[in-house]
Amino acid sequence: MNAAVIIAGGSGHRMRQEIPKQFLNVYDKPVLIYTLECFQRHPEIDAIEVVCLEGWEEILRAYARQFDIDKLRWIVPGGETGQESIRNGVFGLREVCAPEDIVVIHDGIRPLVDDYVLSDVLVKCRQYGNGVTSLPYNEQIFVADDERSTVRYIPRDTLRRVSTPQAYRYGRLLSAYEQAFREGIGIQASSYANTLMVDLGERLYFAAGSDRNIKLTTKDDLEMFKSYVKMERDAWLK
Repeated sequence: MNAAVIIAGGSGHRMRQEIPKQFLNVYDKPVLIYTLECFQRHPEIDAIEVVCLEGWEEILRAYARQFDIDKLRWIVPGGETGQESIRNGVFGLREVCAPEDIVVIHDGIRPLVDDYVLSDVLVKCRQYGNGVTSLPYNEQIFVADDERSTVRYIPRDTLRRVSTPQAYRYGRLLSAYEQAFREGIGIQASSYANTLMVDLGERLYFAAGSDRNIKLTTKDDLEMFKSYVKMERDAWLK
């Protein structure tokens, strides 16, 4: 089985809206539903689990019925941090996933997942045991010596931008999260599944990425997403 774990447990304070950003409506559809539709339509995704912000579970179920997200099988509560939310999602699959099953972790506020990106993380995971979507880093990165100056930089051809979706064999992912939370490794606030795996000694394998795969963190991100959606709607109408 290939299962998707969609992380939608955050409250979205940086967006400064009255409701969580994953439930904001864009052209009469919640952001989270756009994300779920990417996994709903992909033929290799068998089931979806959503890690949901507490109190929004029934709203999510209602939206799933309205927009025909019939692959949604499980809803589990979010945690205090992003890593706790991922852990809850991973642990929530203990009774349904076998060790060799593939689990795809994805941010609920990344609603523009291209089919080829999702396909490639699955291909890499089947081949190597994991696959993380990535892109080259096109800006120069300098290391600050102090607040005002630097004499050191990191060659950009040695860097990759890694985001979600990320795919892992379930057995390895489960044991990693059990170890990480037992030993306090890789669970700091800014960490994610990919950094946790590396902290535990795992080698990650790059899969295809896309510049469209934006994360909706600020109002500017939301406006960019609206522009993408409008372009697609206009192209369909033509």
